[in-house]
Amino acid sequence: MGMDTGNDMKTPRRPRGVFVLGGLALLGAVLFAAFLALGTWQVQRRAWKHDLVARVDARVHAEPVDAPGRGQWPVVSAANDEYRRVKLTGTFLQDRSVRVRASTELGMGSWLMTPLRQRNGDVVLVNRGFVSSTWCGGKATCTPGPSGETTISGLLRISEPKGAFLQANEPANDRWYSRDVAAIAAAKGLASVAPYFVDADAASSPGRGEGNDGPVGGLTVIAFPDNHLMYAITWYGLALLTLLGAWIVWRDERRKRQPEATHRR
Repeated sequence: MGMDTGNDMKTPRRPRGVFVLGGLALLGAVLFAAFLALGTWQVQRRAWKHDLVARVDARVHAEPVDAPGRGQWPVVSAANDEYRRVKLTGTFLQDRSVRVRASTELGMGSWLMTPLRQRNGDVVLVNRGFVSSTWCGGKATCTPGPSGETTISGLLRISEPKGAFLQANEPANDRWYSRDVAAIAAAKGLASVAPYFVDADAASSPGRGEGNDGPVGGLTVIAFPDNHLMYAITWYGLALLTLLGAWIVWRDERRKRQPEATHRR
Protein backbone atom coordinates (compact mmCIF):
# COMPACT_ATOMS: atom_id res chain seq x y z
CA MET A 1 0.00 0.00 0.00
CA GLY A 2 1.63 3.18 -1.19
CA MET A 3 1.98 6.26 0.97
CA ASP A 4 0.28 9.46 -0.12
CA THR A 5 3.02 12.06 0.13
CA GLY A 6 0.79 14.78 -1.26
CA ASN A 7 -0.49 15.71 2.20
CA ASP A 8 3.09 16.33 3.31
CA MET A 9 3.38 19.14 0.83
CA LYS A 10 2.10 22.51 2.06
CA THR A 11 -0.57 23.96 -0.13
CA PRO A 12 0.67 27.27 -1.55
CA ARG A 13 -1.24 30.24 -0.26
CA ARG A 14 -3.39 31.90 -2.84
CA PRO A 15 -2.75 35.53 -3.72
CA ARG A 16 -4.75 38.06 -1.77
CA GLY A 17 -7.89 39.41 -3.33
CA VAL A 18 -8.20 42.84 -4.88
CA PHE A 19 -10.28 44.20 -1.98
CA VAL A 20 -7.83 42.89 0.62
CA LEU A 21 -4.89 44.41 -1.22
CA GLY A 22 -6.78 47.66 -1.61
CA GLY A 23 -7.53 47.77 2.11
CA LEU A 24 -3.92 47.04 3.02
CA ALA A 25 -2.71 49.71 0.62
CA LEU A 26 -5.12 52.27 2.09
CA LEU A 27 -4.13 51.37 5.66
CA GLY A 28 -0.45 51.59 4.80
CA ALA A 29 -0.88 54.96 3.13
CA VAL A 30 -2.78 56.35 6.11
CA LEU A 31 -0.19 55.07 8.60
CA PHE A 32 2.71 56.34 6.52
CA ALA A 33 1.16 59.80 6.18
CA ALA A 34 0.33 59.93 9.91
CA PHE A 35 3.82 58.87 11.03
CA LEU A 36 5.41 61.31 8.59
CA ALA A 37 3.20 64.16 9.83
CA LEU A 38 3.95 63.36 13.47
CA GLY A 39 7.69 63.29 12.79
CA THR A 40 7.52 66.64 10.99
CA TRP A 41 5.46 68.09 13.85
CA GLN A 42 8.15 67.07 16.33
CA VAL A 43 10.82 68.73 14.18
CA GLN A 44 8.76 71.92 14.22
CA ARG A 45 8.24 71.60 18.00
CA ARG A 46 12.00 71.22 18.44
CA ALA A 47 12.63 74.45 16.53
CA TRP A 48 9.94 76.19 18.62
CA LYS A 49 11.47 74.88 21.87
CA HIS A 50 14.96 76.09 20.92
CA ASP A 51 13.55 79.51 20.10
CA LEU A 52 11.73 79.58 23.45
CA VAL A 53 14.90 78.64 25.34
CA ALA A 54 16.82 81.41 23.56
CA ARG A 55 14.13 83.98 24.39
CA VAL A 56 13.95 82.92 28.05
CA ASP A 57 17.74 82.98 28.35
CA ALA A 58 17.76 86.53 27.02
CA ARG A 59 15.09 87.57 29.56
CA VAL A 60 16.89 85.97 32.50
CA HIS A 61 20.17 87.73 31.74
CA ALA A 62 18.69 91.12 30.87
CA GLU A 63 18.62 94.09 33.21
CA PRO A 64 15.48 94.12 35.39
CA VAL A 65 12.57 96.25 34.18
CA ASP A 66 9.56 97.55 36.10
CA ALA A 67 7.04 94.80 36.79
CA PRO A 68 3.93 95.10 34.57
CA GLY A 69 1.42 97.58 35.99
CA ARG A 70 -2.34 97.22 36.11
CA GLY A 71 -2.77 98.46 32.55
CA GLN A 72 -0.56 95.63 31.30
CA TRP A 73 -2.03 92.84 33.40
CA PRO A 74 -4.54 91.64 30.75
CA VAL A 75 -1.75 90.95 28.24
CA VAL A 76 0.76 89.28 30.57
CA SER A 77 1.39 85.74 29.28
CA ALA A 78 3.77 82.85 29.71
CA ALA A 79 4.95 83.11 26.10
CA ASN A 80 5.87 86.80 26.33
CA ASP A 81 6.68 87.42 29.99
CA GLU A 82 7.55 84.33 32.02
CA TYR A 83 11.07 84.48 33.54
CA ARG A 84 11.44 88.15 32.68
CA ARG A 85 13.63 89.97 35.20
CA VAL A 86 11.56 92.61 36.95
CA LYS A 87 11.81 94.96 39.91
CA LEU A 88 9.15 96.55 42.10
CA THR A 89 8.95 98.69 45.21
CA GLY A 90 6.43 98.46 48.02
CA THR A 91 5.70 97.29 51.53
CA PHE A 92 5.39 93.63 52.48
CA LEU A 93 2.10 92.57 54.08
CA GLN A 94 3.72 90.06 56.40
CA ASP A 95 0.48 88.98 58.09
CA ARG A 96 -0.98 87.89 54.72
CA SER A 97 1.84 85.47 53.90
CA VAL A 98 1.29 81.82 53.01
CA ARG A 99 3.54 78.81 52.72
CA VAL A 100 3.42 76.70 49.55
CA ARG A 101 4.90 73.23 49.69
CA ALA A 102 8.19 72.99 47.79
CA SER A 103 10.96 70.56 47.00
CA THR A 104 14.30 72.19 46.20
CA GLU A 105 18.02 71.51 46.24
CA LEU A 106 17.86 72.47 49.93
CA GLY A 107 15.31 69.74 50.66
CA MET A 108 11.61 69.65 51.43
CA GLY A 109 9.98 72.77 52.81
CA SER A 110 7.93 75.68 51.54
CA TRP A 111 7.99 78.78 49.41
CA LEU A 112 7.20 81.84 51.50
CA MET A 113 4.67 83.87 49.51
CA THR A 114 4.15 87.44 50.77
CA PRO A 115 2.01 90.16 49.15
CA LEU A 116 3.83 93.40 48.39
CA ARG A 117 1.65 96.52 48.25
CA GLN A 118 2.95 99.26 45.96
CA ARG A 119 2.42 102.99 46.44
CA ASN A 120 -0.52 103.04 44.01
CA GLY A 121 -2.28 100.31 45.97
CA ASP A 122 -1.60 97.48 43.53
CA VAL A 123 -0.46 94.21 45.09
CA VAL A 124 2.04 91.72 43.70
CA LEU A 125 2.54 88.34 45.32
CA VAL A 126 6.26 87.74 45.94
CA ASN A 127 7.86 84.35 46.40
CA ARG A 128 10.47 85.44 48.95
CA GLY A 129 12.25 82.10 48.79
CA PHE A 130 12.58 78.70 50.40
CA VAL A 131 12.06 78.08 54.11
CA SER A 132 12.52 74.81 55.96
CA SER A 133 9.60 72.87 57.41
CA THR A 134 10.61 73.96 60.92
CA TRP A 135 11.04 77.65 60.12
CA CYS A 136 8.63 79.88 62.04
CA GLY A 137 7.16 76.81 63.70
CA GLY A 138 5.65 75.73 60.41
CA LYS A 139 3.73 79.01 60.07
CA ALA A 140 4.10 81.89 57.63
CA THR A 141 3.72 84.85 59.98
CA CYS A 142 7.32 85.54 60.93
CA THR A 143 8.62 88.95 59.83
CA PRO A 144 11.98 88.49 58.10
CA GLY A 145 13.56 91.35 56.21
CA PRO A 146 12.52 95.00 55.99
CA SER A 147 9.35 96.23 57.65
CA GLY A 148 9.10 99.43 55.61
CA GLU A 149 9.21 100.19 51.92
CA THR A 150 11.67 98.05 50.01
CA THR A 151 12.66 97.25 46.43
CA ILE A 152 12.95 93.67 45.28
CA SER A 153 13.99 92.12 41.99
CA GLY A 154 13.41 88.68 40.57
CA LEU A 155 11.77 86.64 37.85
CA LEU A 156 8.16 87.10 36.77
CA ARG A 157 6.21 83.86 37.00
CA ILE A 158 2.73 82.91 35.83
CA SER A 159 0.08 81.83 38.34
CA GLU A 160 -0.28 78.09 39.01
CA PRO A 161 -4.02 77.49 39.40
CA LYS A 162 -5.88 74.43 40.72
CA GLY A 163 -3.15 73.02 42.92
CA ALA A 164 -0.41 70.52 42.19
CA PHE A 165 -0.62 67.03 40.71
CA LEU A 166 -2.94 64.90 42.87
CA GLN A 167 -2.99 67.61 45.57
CA ALA A 168 -5.56 70.39 45.43
CA ASN A 169 -5.03 73.57 47.39
CA GLU A 170 -7.04 73.85 50.61
CA PRO A 171 -7.57 77.60 51.18
CA ALA A 172 -9.89 77.01 54.15
CA ASN A 173 -7.10 75.14 55.96
CA ASP A 174 -4.34 77.43 54.64
CA ARG A 175 -2.68 74.48 52.89
CA TRP A 176 -1.13 75.30 49.56
CA TYR A 177 0.49 73.04 47.00
CA SER A 178 0.76 75.48 44.10
CA ARG A 179 1.23 79.21 43.75
CA ASP A 180 -2.31 80.02 42.70
CA VAL A 181 -2.34 83.82 42.80
CA ALA A 182 -6.11 84.29 42.52
CA ALA A 183 -6.89 81.69 45.20
CA ILE A 184 -4.29 83.07 47.63
CA ALA A 185 -5.55 86.62 47.06
CA ALA A 186 -9.14 85.56 47.74
CA ALA A 187 -8.18 83.60 50.86
CA LYS A 188 -6.24 86.56 52.28
CA GLY A 189 -8.78 89.21 51.34
CA LEU A 190 -6.50 91.00 48.87
CA ALA A 191 -7.74 93.30 46.11
CA SER A 192 -6.04 94.75 43.00
CA VAL A 193 -3.67 91.78 42.79
CA ALA A 194 -1.48 91.20 39.74
CA PRO A 195 -2.18 87.95 37.84
CA TYR A 196 1.46 86.88 38.23
CA PHE A 197 3.94 86.49 41.06
CA VAL A 198 7.65 87.25 41.33
CA ASP A 199 10.37 84.82 42.40
CA ALA A 200 12.71 87.03 44.45
CA ASP A 201 16.38 86.66 43.59
CA ALA A 202 19.10 85.90 46.14
CA ALA A 203 19.94 89.58 46.59
CA SER A 204 16.34 90.37 47.58
CA SER A 205 16.04 87.81 50.39
CA PRO A 206 18.00 87.55 53.65
CA GLY A 207 19.09 83.99 52.90
CA ARG A 208 20.91 81.84 55.45
CA GLY A 209 23.77 82.41 57.80
CA GLU A 210 24.40 84.45 60.94
CA GLY A 211 21.49 82.84 62.74
CA ASN A 212 19.08 83.27 59.85
CA ASP A 213 17.57 80.16 58.23
CA GLY A 214 15.54 81.75 55.45
CA PRO A 215 13.89 82.60 53.27
CA VAL A 216 16.41 81.72 50.56
CA GLY A 217 15.74 83.36 47.21
CA GLY A 218 17.21 82.76 43.79
CA LEU A 219 16.28 79.08 43.63
CA THR A 220 14.13 79.23 40.51
CA VAL A 221 14.75 76.20 38.32
CA ILE A 222 14.50 76.92 34.61
CA ALA A 223 14.38 73.71 32.60
CA PHE A 224 12.68 72.85 29.33
CA PRO A 225 12.67 69.12 28.49
CA ASP A 226 13.75 68.63 24.89
CA ASN A 227 12.95 65.12 23.66
CA HIS A 228 11.59 66.24 20.31
CA LEU A 229 14.51 64.91 18.24
CA MET A 230 14.09 61.44 19.75
CA TYR A 231 10.34 61.55 19.10
CA ALA A 232 10.90 62.72 15.52
CA ILE A 233 13.33 59.86 14.85
CA THR A 234 10.81 57.41 16.33
CA TRP A 235 7.94 58.62 14.11
CA TYR A 236 10.10 58.74 10.98
CA GLY A 237 11.36 55.26 11.83
CA LEU A 238 7.79 53.97 12.01
CA ALA A 239 7.11 55.58 8.63
CA LEU A 240 10.07 53.68 7.16
CA LEU A 241 8.85 50.45 8.77
CA THR A 242 5.47 51.03 7.11
CA LEU A 243 7.21 51.31 3.73
CA LEU A 244 9.19 48.17 4.51
CA GLY A 245 6.00 46.31 5.37
CA ALA A 246 4.39 47.45 2.11
CA TRP A 247 7.42 46.24 0.16
CA ILE A 248 7.30 42.82 1.89
CA VAL A 249 3.60 42.43 1.03
CA TRP A 250 4.25 43.47 -2.59
CA ARG A 251 7.14 40.98 -2.90
CA ASP A 252 5.04 38.21 -1.37
CA GLU A 253 2.16 38.88 -3.76
CA ARG A 254 4.51 38.98 -6.74
CA ARG A 255 6.02 35.59 -5.77
CA LYS A 256 2.57 34.02 -5.37
CA ARG A 257 1.39 35.27 -8.75
CA GLN A 258 4.46 34.15 -10.70
CA PRO A 259 3.49 30.41 -10.75
CA GLU A 260 0.01 31.34 -12.00
CA ALA A 261 1.49 33.43 -14.78
CA THR A 262 3.85 30.58 -15.75
CA HIS A 263 0.98 28.05 -15.71
CA ARG A 264 -1.09 30.16 -18.09
CA ARG A 265 1.60 30.19 -20.77
